[in-house]
Amino acid sequence: MKLNIVPARTGILWVKLGIQTFLKQPLALAGLLFMYIAVVLVLSAIPVIGRLLAGLLVPAATLGLMAATAEAAEGRFPMPTVLVSGFRVGRQRARAMLVLGVIYVAGSVVAALVGSMFGTGPLVAPPAGSAPGTPQLDTATFATLLLHLPLIVCFWHAPALVHWHGISPVKSLFFSAVACMRNFWAFTVYSLVWTAVLMFAATILGTLGALLGGEALMQAVLMPTVVLVMAMTVTSMYFTFRDSFIATPENPQPTGGDPP
Repeated sequence: MKLNIVPARTGILWVKLGIQTFLKQPLALAGLLFMYIAVVLVLSAIPVIGRLLAGLLVPAATLGLMAATAEAAEGRFPMPTVLVSGFRVGRQRARAMLVLGVIYVAGSVVAALVGSMFGTGPLVAPPAGSAPGTPQLDTATFATLLLHLPLIVCFWHAPALVHWHGISPVKSLFFSAVACMRNFWAFTVYSLVWTAVLMFAATILGTLGALLGGEALMQAVLMPTVVLVMAMTVTSMYFTFRDSFIATPENPQPTGGDPP
């Protein structure tokens, strides 16, 4: 396994492949994402430790959704069991996936604690004449989101590196960060294109909903649109991993939930 540097235009290809692969198995891939979201909601309802347990599963769920994409890309129907791929390949790699989960939870807690120090006032003053109770992004939330960016970079490829290439958790975080930084422009284009896709879809469908049924229908249309684009974005993550590393005879390209 070697690092592969790709041109900036590859970011567009990743988005295209994500959409195309999702459309091959839309019900399966969307259903798996909904299953994961449902598990997170159930765990989050548990007092005190619920959110910690949900965070612990993030790396394994990321790997499971990427494995599902690999299955769909090969023309196979991804079964629900693919979500737990990270725990089905032996005790050593299952333990490594849990270690990643612990590191993720610890990093997320630190980011939240540091972010809370920035106060709870609005990031931008509300527009004049805005209705009371209008949602505003507060400073603490914005700071917390920014502090999560390094965490996202480190964990973007890490679960796949642990599962498919047997890299240790700490090394996988390092290699993931290096891969994302070395392919900075490709990931920048990738992020901008997905943002544009979301804004375009939300604007068109939201406007149609507002014209046909008013604000209630617009809100009803916007939520499924956001979830649909999210599912396609998650699908495209596999291709960012596949193209960021060059396969070697010892570590061939992954083709499904099981490591080579």
